[in-house]
Amino acid sequence: MRRRPSSIFLLTLTLVVCVAAKDESLPDLKARFEKARNEDRPDLAVKIAQLELREADKFYIDGKVEEARAAVADIVTYSEKAGDAASQSRKHLKNVEIDVRKMAERLRDIKRTLAFEDQPPVELAAHRLEDVRTRLLQEMFAKEDKKGKK
Repeated sequence: MRRRPSSIFLLTLTLVVCVAAKDESLPDLKARFEKARNEDRPDLAVKIAQLELREADKFYIDGKVEEARAAVADIVTYSEKAGDAASQSRKHLKNVEIDVRKMAERLRDIKRTLAFEDQPPVELAAHRLEDVRTRLLQEMFAKEDKKGKK
């Protein structure tokens, strides 16, 4: 079976766009977040937080504690921004909650590998992510009154 040239072109273009989107740097994503529409912010903020989580893990493995702490602070900041944006837009609440839960679990896993004196900031970050999750869950399952307002 022979494919039409336009199908091959579209497939190639799609692959190029996907690869380019994955290669965005953290500063690029952060700049894009600031300019993004409110509906697009939850996904961008979660993506930034996930990348910061990977960076924090690498920094801790390499013994770069100060850089790791800065990355952990960014994880909290962008997770909170994702929660706020999802709440404001009333979109992506469930996805953000799930992603934040996974990041909190990963932070607790990282904490277990650290020296005792390096654990408190990571534990605090995990608690703050749990606070974001709790708020999102409350919003998702809030009962509406008879007038349709919360």
